[in-house]
Amino acid sequence: MEIIGKLMQILPKQSGESAKGTWVRGGFVIETQEQYPKMVAFTMFGEDRAAMVDAIPIGTQINVHFSPESREFQGRWYTDLRCFRIDTFVPAQSQPAGNYQAAAQPAVAPQAPAQPAPDFASAPAQPAGDSQMAVDDDLPF
Repeated sequence: MEIIGKLMQILPKQSGESAKGTWVRGGFVIETQEQYPKMVAFTMFGEDRAAMVDAIPIGTQINVHFSPESREFQGRWYTDLRCFRIDTFVPAQSQPAGNYQAAAQPAVAPQAPAQPAPDFASAPAQPAGDSQMAVDDDLPF
């Protein structure tokens, strides 16, 4: 999944020891660009992922790629939005503000006006004796 928003805050890194070794967790908060903006917090596990956001200045518009993950602990559910990629976002100049779906529109050449439909009223009438189809017609019915 992905979401676009303005980077508002970089959360402090946390680290600890587990049976698998040391771990590092970082995070950040963005503000979505909607009619009613929402603050959304993301987490990143691992030293390399936690450092991804350090070089991005506060206030930059970013595109966050993430996967939601929920877990149960003592009868309560907790949800994490785990970020795995961050791209800086630059909206296209030709699109109105707030529309971030950059769909490529194929260039269409102008077409000549269509030919008018044939006028069957002015077509010659069939002779009266020619009501049967031609014998050389190869249709199966």
